[in-house]
Amino acid sequence: MHSISRKREQGLGHYLINKYWVIAIALFCAVLWGSAFPVLKVSYAELGIASDDRYAIIVLAGIRFFLASLIIFCLIVVGIRQSPKVKSQMLPHLFLLGLLQISLQYFFFYNGLAHTSGMKGAILSSAGTFFVVVLAHFVYVDDRLDWRKLFGLVAGFAGIIMINAGARFTLDFSWRGEGFMILSGLVSAIGTIFAKRLSNVVHPFVLTAWQMLLGSLLLIAVGLPGLTPHAMVFTNKALLLLFYSAFLSATAFSLWYAILKYNKAGEISVYKFMTPVSGAMLSALFIPGERLTLNMFMALALVALGVIIVNYKTRVPKEEL
Repeated sequence: MHSISRKREQGLGHYLINKYWVIAIALFCAVLWGSAFPVLKVSYAELGIASDDRYAIIVLAGIRFFLASLIIFCLIVVGIRQSPKVKSQMLPHLFLLGLLQISLQYFFFYNGLAHTSGMKGAILSSAGTFFVVVLAHFVYVDDRLDWRKLFGLVAGFAGIIMINAGARFTLDFSWRGEGFMILSGLVSAIGTIFAKRLSNVVHPFVLTAWQMLLGSLLLIAVGLPGLTPHAMVFTNKALLLLFYSAFLSATAFSLWYAILKYNKAGEISVYKFMTPVSGAMLSALFIPGERLTLNMFMALALVALGVIIVNYKTRVPKEEL
């Protein structure tokens, strides 16, 4: 059984190191994460969750990631036929990863978003990408910052700002608003670096499943005591949206950790710039009152330019080989 699993993983590894497959998978993950923005907005309305009901929001996030963990556990057992068991000494590391990537990140994200504008939230949600590239510079000797990466990040971040141009932008700073959004990005970046290390000793899918299970249980444990009766009303549409949210989390996190295992954290994380871009475009398609504008297409061009610059590698002349 283990030899079969290793052969399947080796076969999968071919796609996870191929440059074009890595780009396609990374962009697919970004689009899935981007789709969460309109899905969550519609879910709040369908469930009847009040915008200031933090306990209901935290519990909803916990349920979403708990279901996502079950999906991945089923995939591990039935799909790739591998044991989801981990060594007991790994549990503290998995709990820490779940605390960072699920519990803390989404606690700061949801609470921060409740105290800042949507535009600022979209811009600051991309801070995690910048933090990953910077942290990778100090953690990995082969993933250093250079002028090319800096220029690419500036271009990508300029695109994120431009996609929100036209909305009201103020320079007011709230620690519980903008501060929490920045902390969410920082926690996510630390979790990404930590996850890359763990993915070398734990299968990426197993890592994702345990992270989500432990992180979601902590969210539910924190939010459940403050949940009021009828805070959430689960209609058929709400259940469908919930299951899609769980699916996108399970798929995106699993695939992301898989490519993270075989690629540099700083280089693939730049593709997360596509998350708010795709989120804005999907919101324009599915949320009434929002529409595509010229600055969105200009922002896409800037983000694409940033991705190309960051991932462009100069060729070594043949005489130097």
